[in-house]
Amino acid sequence: MPTKPTSQEDEYFARKEFEKKQKLKAEQSKNLNAEQRRELQQAHYMRCPKCGMELVEIGYKNVMIDQCTGCEGVWFDPGELEKVSDLEKTGLEKLFNVFKKS
Repeated sequence: MPTKPTSQEDEYFARKEFEKKQKLKAEQSKNLNAEQRRELQQAHYMRCPKCGMELVEIGYKNVMIDQCTGCEGVWFDPGELEKVSDLEKTGLEKLFNVFKKS
């Protein structure tokens, strides 16, 4: 009778599979030549990761946030979410207090 794998075994094999995929992706990325990289960047630069439409930059308190012209999704570059959340701590606390039950 076969034994059922434990959750730790499942996690181990899932982690190994993830690491293998990461290594493969890193090798593929390394093997791209400069022209292929430039073509990929031009094809995806300022495009929405969800729907592929053009992104426009919107200034919000000295932080440039990208918004999709199609699905109206909002996208942050690295570090922008932290900057906005630091600026809005009191505003967010006020917003969250609206939803608290008394």
